[in-house]
Amino acid sequence: MTPARNHLSAGVVVLHETPAGRRFLLLRAYSYWDFPKGAVEPGEMPMQAAIREVREETGIQALEFAWGEAYRETEPYNRGKVARYYVARTSQQKVTLVANPETGIREHMEYRWVSYTQALKLVTPRVKLILDWADGLTQNGQMPKMNAADW
Repeated sequence: MTPARNHLSAGVVVLHETPAGRRFLLLRAYSYWDFPKGAVEPGEMPMQAAIREVREETGIQALEFAWGEAYRETEPYNRGKVARYYVARTSQQKVTLVANPETGIREHMEYRWVSYTQALKLVTPRVKLILDWADGLTQNGQMPKMNAADW
């Protein structure tokens, strides 16, 4: 059952393979680190929104959804908001943090390509659940089993 929600955001856990190993892309807004994500607009499918948000927030165009349309949602937070995340690889390492065209304000102050261990030190518990899910999915090639107690 999908949780009741007021707002749905969609994003992508973006992975990049380097000689030093797999890296996750994290973006910092104020003191919080998260994966690229944003609001699903009226009439937009969540996966389309996730791809658009990655493009708008990072400039990354090349995304390969090697794990299909598998996704994981967060529990409701911040007055009913739910974030849905997909997982994709990219060969594009360059990230461009752009200002919002409507406000002229940059949503993110910094980005980092980090290992799983480094990501654990940066993310909040809500984002850690997504990180763990994505790590399990991409390590095993399949969705890890999770029960309600994990959320």
